[in-house]
Amino acid sequence: MGHFDVNKTLEIAMDHYFWPHMRKTMENVCASCITRKQAISKVMPHDLYTPLAISSSPWIDLSMGFILGLPRTKKERDTIFVIVDIFSKMDHFIPCHKTDNATHIAYLSFREIVRLHGVPKTIVSDRDVKFLSRFGRSYGAR
Repeated sequence: MGHFDVNKTLEIAMDHYFWPHMRKTMENVCASCITRKQAISKVMPHDLYTPLAISSSPWIDLSMGFILGLPRTKKERDTIFVIVDIFSKMDHFIPCHKTDNATHIAYLSFREIVRLHGVPKTIVSDRDVKFLSRFGRSYGAR
């Protein structure tokens, strides 16, 4: 699902994080996001996109993504793992490391999402097939 414009992304991140030049970092993140560029592109026809199915209730259909390239925190975390409920647009921001593997990300999602909302029916992501395969195996094994 990705992120919104710079102001909305900054507003959401500021609820949980702060660092110097935060606005500039968010501007760079939003400006470099390929998915966002394609979504707002006037050249690319919009009928090539496949819309997500309409969810019938909260926390059944999720999207996940990562905000990369952030300054390190005191606990050495430099990435935010973002999980969004497609139905309500409610989200969770989970600090993690850029180098965390799919197994650890699955653990984080269990610890932060499944414990609160239950096991989802579908998860949509822009990650590669290898990552999703490992994530799915780790998710199913828990």
